[in-house]
Amino acid sequence: MEFSTAKMKEIFKNEGSKRVSEDSAEELAEILETFAGDVAEEAIAVAEEDDRKTVREGDIREALR
Repeated sequence: MEFSTAKMKEIFKNEGSKRVSEDSAEELAEILETFAGDVAEEAIAVAEEDDRKTVREGDIREALR
């Protein structure tokens, strides 16, 4: 999974930044990828606890608690 640096720069700019370095965009992407992977792992575990193979929206919400 990979978040584009262009999308990361867009996020910064939407929050009010006028200029964004390539390094900061790459760092945000790395952090978000790690966070998303952790959430996905936990959501899978929640689904498995309920004897399901399909991850649902509620599993993701539960994973974030």
